[in-house]
Amino acid sequence: MKKIEAIIRKSKYRVVKEALHEVGVNFFSYWDVTGLGNEKEGHVYRGVSYSTSDIQRRYLSIVVNDDFAEKTINALLKSAATGEVGDGKIFVSDIDECYRIRTGEKGGDTLK
Repeated sequence: MKKIEAIIRKSKYRVVKEALHEVGVNFFSYWDVTGLGNEKEGHVYRGVSYSTSDIQRRYLSIVVNDDFAEKTINALLKSAATGEVGDGKIFVSDIDECYRIRTGEKGGDTLK
């Protein structure tokens, strides 16, 4: 099993969610996060431009079986990209075991 963590633009969340559903990823968790990066966002208020180094993003956590990881990553790459600095990052790590709390079963079938 693989854990895929993605940090994406909040504005791309709806497109990413639909792309994940299209490839069969129907369960994931997400959080609104703030971070620092190379992108500098500027805000204009009453004609005055304000620059901030805090960047609003959405953090997704997805666990899939090994054979499904590439499909999931490709869906993220295609749907989250704008071609600009600040599109985000994807991190992939191994998951040793998974348990379904309700039944106590374990293994890859618990992800279905």
